[in-house]
Amino acid sequence: MKRLAIHLISETEFHMKGQGVHTAYMDCADLLKNQSDVGVVVNGEGWGDVMHAHTYGPYYFWKGRRYKGRRILTAHVIPDSAKGSLPTYSLFMPLVRWYLRRVYSYATVCIAISPMVEDAIRGLGVKTRVIRVFNPIAREKFAPTAERRAEGRRLLHLDDDAFMVLGVGQLQGRKGVDEFLDIAQACPDLTFVWAGGRPFGPMAEGVVRLNRRIANAGRNVFFPGMFELDQMPLVYNAADAFLFPSYQENSPMAPIEAAAAGLPVIFRDIKEYAALYKCGYLKARNKAEFIALIRRLASDAAFRQEAMDITQRLLLQFDRKKIRAQLLALYNEVYDSRMQ
Repeated sequence: MKRLAIHLISETEFHMKGQGVHTAYMDCADLLKNQSDVGVVVNGEGWGDVMHAHTYGPYYFWKGRRYKGRRILTAHVIPDSAKGSLPTYSLFMPLVRWYLRRVYSYATVCIAISPMVEDAIRGLGVKTRVIRVFNPIAREKFAPTAERRAEGRRLLHLDDDAFMVLGVGQLQGRKGVDEFLDIAQACPDLTFVWAGGRPFGPMAEGVVRLNRRIANAGRNVFFPGMFELDQMPLVYNAADAFLFPSYQENSPMAPIEAAAAGLPVIFRDIKEYAALYKCGYLKARNKAEFIALIRRLASDAAFRQEAMDITQRLLLQFDRKKIRAQLLALYNEVYDSRMQ
């Protein structure tokens, strides 16, 4: 069997690194590079046998011109991803749907990272083959240690005894930042930290509203901005609980990274997770339920351990070894069928 060279494409290398798509792309590159059975070419480094793209801009179409019949796209974005991400998104929705239909159709195979993504692709009437492969998680990168916790607390300027609730994501309405602020206001004795910024700059939803709310936030809530990927294990380890109040997700990286760091994770109760996760998870339907769960995590050690155990089981679904084998099988299948 030929040792294939996989050409990984992601425009996040050039801009907008502070988002989950970039993390997923970097994890994919690390996953492929950790063994010698496949070669890896990244962006402009050269050409390979099969193209695997994680983004869908002009660079994706330009690089794909040499890979007819050998284009693989991991679909991280669907039309609903625009809701609460861009201002007046409803005006742009017909254009978003038209463009993503072209993006998916350009690929030989689309990788859907969740059942909702698969349904969304098929719902656009795309004839491209769609398969489901989850995003892998490098558990050892985030594993909890006393050293990482201490360094993370120094990085965030936190007291040793502060119970810190962490949120991670872009500063936009879709991610539930407004509710994060409401919950922090209702729990003034706890510390809340949101790690993330605006990779889309002024195009992000709610810039004026959220800036005003952040400026007037209580003394127990902090917005330190975006961190480099190699700093995120420290940020997660500094926390005691992870709050993920997002209103729409496909297969989010942040809560799984938090789980790998040993944190109990509280999700919003939305249909995407019910379809995605094979195990149970801690969830809340509204602000009052979020507050009640956070209060209980902070005061009840036995419940916190139970919540940590529940969250840990989610990690089994994102095993790197299994996902790597799926990707290699797909690459070889696409390459072998290129002339048929």
